Amino acid sequence: MSQSEAYGRYERIHEGMRAYGANYREFTRRFAGWLGLHSTDAEALIEILSAEERGSTLSPARLSERISLSNSATTALLNRLEQAGHIVRSREHDDRRVITLRSTPRIHALANDFFGPLGTKVEESVMGKYSPEDLRRFEAFLADIHATMTAHLSEPAPPPPGKDMGNSPGTG
Repeated sequence: MSQSEAYGRYERIHEGMRAYGANYREFTRRFAGWLGLHSTDAEALIEILSAEERGSTLSPARLSERISLSNSATTALLNRLEQAGHIVRSREHDDRRVITLRSTPRIHALANDFFGPLGTKVEESVMGKYSPEDLRRFEAFLADIHATMTAHLSEPAPPPPGKDMGNSPGTG
């Protein structure tokens, strides 16, 4: 494969991931609207539901990290979700200070109603077209992308651009 072909493939994959991210955000926004919630509240619910689907749980601190909110903003968000009957906070660990977030059966059913048809379409129309080996390779690719992005996010950001943008490198 030539350098030009490789670059074209990279660009198509990058665009595909960007488009997936945009669609994911749009589904979150529509789920929020469907439930009458703020999009950040729906994003938090999806994080809690996704953790449960993976057989895991989230604490308020971990949720705060996942949705990039301060601890106080996360507390206010969790208060809204709990008052709406979407989540419960429980103390399930030996260390009673640790709080576990759980979705309620009602919100779990609503999420299944909303996202279930899409999940079925993806399983039937997309996943079935690929061999188990192709899917394993794709999982590895996604894991590598995630690890690279996570590592990059842990690095300090570049300094903010100066007021005199005309003299910064790469502007011309």
